[in-house]
Amino acid sequence: MREARPHSTTRGRFLAIAARREAPVTPLDILWIFLILSSLQPAFQQRLLVAQRVRWIRALEKRNGSRVITLIDCREGFAFLGIPFGGFIDIDDSEAVLRVIEMTDDSVPIDLVLHTPDGLVLAAEQIARALAAHPAGVTVYVPHYAMSGGTLIALGGGPDRPLPVRGARPG
Repeated sequence: MREARPHSTTRGRFLAIAARREAPVTPLDILWIFLILSSLQPAFQQRLLVAQRVRWIRALEKRNGSRVITLIDCREGFAFLGIPFGGFIDIDDSEAVLRVIEMTDDSVPIDLVLHTPDGLVLAAEQIARALAAHPAGVTVYVPHYAMSGGTLIALGGGPDRPLPVRGARPG
């Protein structure tokens, strides 16, 4: 009778893998890889955009010695299968901006970066009044456009104290 020798499990796995043949990559595999990467691309692009925006905000705060508040397309617009999704200024946005304005020291100027296609009048008026009431200087930057509620905010200082607007295309 032959003695049974114990086989190494590692050796057995290696032989099983070596015996298996690699299948060629099919066009269907390439299609699946493309679909997976295409679905992940917007998330990567969004993270890159946020990182770039944070660097720009920190540089602006350091240069001007101010607090930078951004109101950019509110809930950052994006497109899925070519269909654009985006937002406008609503009550939640005005509450968030009002909280930041209240937390900002009275001696620190505010720089508001505003890029919005639309907005509720009530929310825009609340933001405009809070900015006009801030004792330190307020500068509004409009990098592209400020439509509807955005225009109301950008010009919200009132006739006696207009807010300086840079790069504006109000509408």
